[in-house]
Amino acid sequence: MASKIDTQSVSVGERGERIAEQHLKRSGYRILFRSYRTSLGEIDLVVLGKTRTGAKQIVFVEVKAWTNPSEGGPSDAVDDRKQERLTRLALEFLKKYRLLDCPARFDVVEVVLNPLSVRHFENAFEATGKYQWFS
Repeated sequence: MASKIDTQSVSVGERGERIAEQHLKRSGYRILFRSYRTSLGEIDLVVLGKTRTGAKQIVFVEVKAWTNPSEGGPSDAVDDRKQERLTRLALEFLKKYRLLDCPARFDVVEVVLNPLSVRHFENAFEATGKYQWFS
């Protein structure tokens, strides 16, 4: 999997996002947007998944990539401030595409490049701050 990615010209973050995208596709998710950007910031991946009952669900994915496992984990990198910013971005996305009535969640995908490992944390955090879903 990692051999398909040109490691000379791509940053650790970009390599991690590509690997996470491949992982999500193999797991049945449909990629809607890569690097969704607005003036508020960026969401790494916006994908279409399913709830436990099989209903379609928008999933906002934060990808965290490290070159080796000693550099930390997703809970270290997705702090309260990052969660609040992602919540604002997600709410803006849902409003823009008129998807406020669609179920949505936040996932984190952790990619360690050496040795290669991918961990997917579904429902990694709830919408937070003054911009949570129903404020």
